Amino acid sequence: MRAAVASAADAMIALGPDLTVRLWNPAAERLFGWTADEAIGRPLRTIPEEYTAEHRAVLERVREGGHISFATRRRNRDGRLIDVRAVVSCMRSDDDELLGWVGFYRAADEDEAVQHQAAERIRLVRRLNDVVADLNAERELSAVLDRVADSVIELTGADAAGFVLIEQATGTLRLVSISGLPERLRGVTSDLRTSLVGELLRSGRTVMLATADTRSLGDLIWSELEGLHTIALGVSTVHGRPYGALYALFSGHRAGHIELELLELFAGHAGVVVGNAVSYSEVVKQRKHERAVIEASADGIAVLDRDGIVRQWNPAARAITGMDADEVIGRPLPFALPAPDAEPTIQVESGAWLNVLYSEIEDHDEIVVDFRDVTEAKSLEAAKDLFLSMTSHELRTPITVVHGFARTLVNRWDKLGDADRRQAVAIIAERAQTLGQLVDNLLYSRAVPDGLDVTNEPFDLDRLLRGAVEGFRGMSEQHTLELVIDEKLPAALGDAMATDIIIGQLLENAVKYSPGGGTVTVRAGAEDELIVVTVEDDGVGIPAGDRERVFERFVQGEAGDRRRFGGLGLGLYIVRRLARAQHGEVTAHARPDAPGTCMRFALPRAGHSQ
Repeated sequence: MRAAVASAADAMIALGPDLTVRLWNPAAERLFGWTADEAIGRPLRTIPEEYTAEHRAVLERVREGGHISFATRRRNRDGRLIDVRAVVSCMRSDDDELLGWVGFYRAADEDEAVQHQAAERIRLVRRLNDVVADLNAERELSAVLDRVADSVIELTGADAAGFVLIEQATGTLRLVSISGLPERLRGVTSDLRTSLVGELLRSGRTVMLATADTRSLGDLIWSELEGLHTIALGVSTVHGRPYGALYALFSGHRAGHIELELLELFAGHAGVVVGNAVSYSEVVKQRKHERAVIEASADGIAVLDRDGIVRQWNPAARAITGMDADEVIGRPLPFALPAPDAEPTIQVESGAWLNVLYSEIEDHDEIVVDFRDVTEAKSLEAAKDLFLSMTSHELRTPITVVHGFARTLVNRWDKLGDADRRQAVAIIAERAQTLGQLVDNLLYSRAVPDGLDVTNEPFDLDRLLRGAVEGFRGMSEQHTLELVIDEKLPAALGDAMATDIIIGQLLENAVKYSPGGGTVTVRAGAEDELIVVTVEDDGVGIPAGDRERVFERFVQGEAGDRRRFGGLGLGLYIVRRLARAQHGEVTAHARPDAPGTCMRFALPRAGHSQ
């Protein structure tokens, strides 16, 4: 046997199950250039890279028996490609154990058969390239997977095909695309470990052929194909990991090594195409997520390109600026970005204040601008500053007076007469009362914005007004208080305590803002479903432009008046909030035929609730 092998004219190469060379005869040395010592025990080095799939397909095809004769190319030791005629068979022991493969090779003559096989290979490669190019035109993953199954039939001539996803986490296979099989099989799952795919993955091979001659195919989902006798299987990898597998199912003609080679090559290309579709799907999903976040954000968000042109403009940006997306997109940002080291709060042309933050996304050459309207916060900050300055002034003045007269009494008690002592104590009491009123206003102003706990129920407004006016009669010797109430004034619907606070504040303002004295007139009467109380004075009046503004916090009309009459500017703010809490209203008006102010307070009549 050794003499016959050594004397053979054809190159004879035997491979073990691990695909290392076990036999390398002298003819192989002459044809390929490597000596037996250089070849035996090593992987076969004669296979050009572009023929690797063909080589594996041939070995897989003859694994179950028979031989294949074909024309191909192999590499010589000096790197040249030589045309050869090859005959490859599988070697098995008497107990059917796989021993390896044996191949016989001779230099091919330029005969018609060789030329025909070379032309056929070129045609198949072109066909494969056309199919792959068509697949690359698809972007949606589901469409790509369906097209893959159709392409398997187109390339291999199979009678049916499918693509399964390998779900490693659950150890299952999921049939996601089919061609030539009942539609109800789509989505069917099976166990990965006991499947042909599991067997293929464990073997380390990339292509597999299963026939009805060597195993049962009836328990597979593919048995839905009548007359199924051969299954060709190829693994597709995505990002270096097994992602899925292609099945080519044959019930008519038998699959040869050409079909196996095409399936393996196509499985590799399909992995690339599917990987591209998966990446595209992830990008689309990420973009949708980003857009959803941008659209739902309460902050205004603008995305600019590297030239500063707006490419995205979310609904919050429109709400903040009043500019629709079609007015902004394709144009520069409608406001200037602050310098990186500057205060991020800027004022735009409309007068609104925006807090602007932005960052550059280098990989995408984009700038994301996030901005929010902080005009109200700015106003509150300004109001806070005004409040602090006014409070410090208004509280310090009576405190200074109280402290000064108290020190005088302590240090000079024996030197002061009774009249001086009474005068000092009276001033201290007056200033203490002023402090109490300031503190009360501060407390009310803190509670009112969220609504005081008022109880709206019928109460005797007539009695309340008489008590309030009587309490103010001795407040100033320069003022005369008059009360005019309609006979049988109906009961009012509201909160008696809150109403008492309102009337007291209106009377206090009437006296305070008429420094020259005069008459303060309180009138009360029914008007339709309301009871209206007016408080009129002969004082300085309120300019027309300030008659609504005086009900805001920390406002007292003109700045000169504020300093002239003192106070925090919280009284009328509290009054209006208390009135509205009772479903009433307070407004300021000019007196029609006399100087001064008329404050109008309206409450619902009992039995006419709103």
